[in-house]
Amino acid sequence: MEGDLIHINEWLRPLSWLYGIGVAIRNTLFDCGVLKSQSYDIPIIDIGNLTVGGTGKTPHTEYLVRLLSQHYKVAVLSRGYRRKSKGYVLATAGSTVEDIGDEPWQMKQKFPEVYVAVDRNRRRGINRLCNDEATRDVEVILLDDAYQHRYVMPGVNILLVDYHRMITDDCLLPAGRLREPKDAKRRANIIIVTKCPHNIKPMGYRVIQKALALMPYQALYFSTFKYGHMHQLFGEHQATLADIGPNESVLLLTGIASPEQMHIDLSQHTSHITSLSFPDHHYFTPKDIRTINQQFSSLPSPKRIITTEKDATRLKMTNELSPEVKEALYVLPVEVEIMKKQAQNFNDNITGYVLKNSRNSILVKSQNGN
Repeated sequence: MEGDLIHINEWLRPLSWLYGIGVAIRNTLFDCGVLKSQSYDIPIIDIGNLTVGGTGKTPHTEYLVRLLSQHYKVAVLSRGYRRKSKGYVLATAGSTVEDIGDEPWQMKQKFPEVYVAVDRNRRRGINRLCNDEATRDVEVILLDDAYQHRYVMPGVNILLVDYHRMITDDCLLPAGRLREPKDAKRRANIIIVTKCPHNIKPMGYRVIQKALALMPYQALYFSTFKYGHMHQLFGEHQATLADIGPNESVLLLTGIASPEQMHIDLSQHTSHITSLSFPDHHYFTPKDIRTINQQFSSLPSPKRIITTEKDATRLKMTNELSPEVKEALYVLPVEVEIMKKQAQNFNDNITGYVLKNSRNSILVKSQNGN
């Protein structure tokens, strides 16, 4: 059910109250114009959240890349979390995870024709994308995880809310997982409840919609995961989830913030699932690799390991995985599906905004006005 994975550390609530005062002051300074938000003459779409990690930003960003790159030159601008480089970096075919971070690297590998850049200073990143010779033909910019980066005013703010960690039931850091108070959702133009079960009932939709108490200008959508063909990380073999037998042992190996929905979906195929979870964006140490080897070796056959695309980028950098683990290690691609037959409506909202606010459209309006 919705909100079933929320845990509140009650003893930390006084610290959450102090944290909330700081966030409220900052937001008030932006709302009053003391701190300035900058807008741009290019379509900018932010995909973010109010919680700490785990709402599915990467697959939703990839959904928008697939939608928009058919007709526009798209750029994705990310912070590049846990990269070892500094400042603005434009990804190339030779960029590494250390250069740009695991999620931007994954994005560049899947969409080589898309500009992927990282910069903690989003305004500088946008200016570089729009003005540098290599990228000045960009037509739309997707901001990955910039909902709290209020120095930029996106044209469309998309707020992602995890079905299993509803913001209406959560509280501020450090007692809960919220970066901002729940009423910060008012800045969103579109809210997507993510990681919904495939069998959610109509009453479930209505309960969530009522709990979120949206404003008239906000659109609400629901999304779920769909899975592509698994492929060996260190081989060429492919498989589907349907190939997993009911007696097969699966080691679900993840370094993401919220792997619970993957566990739920895999349990539809086998009940023999062992989860080995590491923190989000985790870099696997030699000790971790030994744990993986030992954990997999202890499972009864038949067996395999399943991991995410994001984790695969870091696992491929490691040494000392046993030959048995390498042979059985499969990567499961995750994509997003908009539910309630609302995909076309969502797509039209996004493409309509980009078309109306593209540089060519703005130029035409300016010429007509003159």
